[in-house]
Amino acid sequence: MKKLLPLLAAAGLAFSFAAHAADAPAAGASAPAKAPTAQQGKMAACNTEAGDKKGDERKAFMKQCLSAKKATQQDKMKSCNADAKTKALKGDERKAFMKECLSNKPA
Repeated sequence: MKKLLPLLAAAGLAFSFAAHAADAPAAGASAPAKAPTAQQGKMAACNTEAGDKKGDERKAFMKQCLSAKKATQQDKMKSCNADAKTKALKGDERKAFMKECLSNKPA
């Protein structure tokens, strides 16, 4: 009995390590690919747009491109409102203009 208990404990410990090893990825295997973050996507898009630019020109372009904010719906609304006011549109004309303006202006 005195020899059986340490033998069972050792066997249990060995099986425990084997179970953990089966769950863990192999040492040479890489983790599954993660989806790119929004910043990484923006970086890829700016990098593509930069094309053949080099040196300071590229650096300046990338800085401007990465810091540029995407226009929000609120920004579009302000711009379209200003345009409608400039054209002195009222009633149904204004409604039609705003619908067209808000749906077609690039973000």
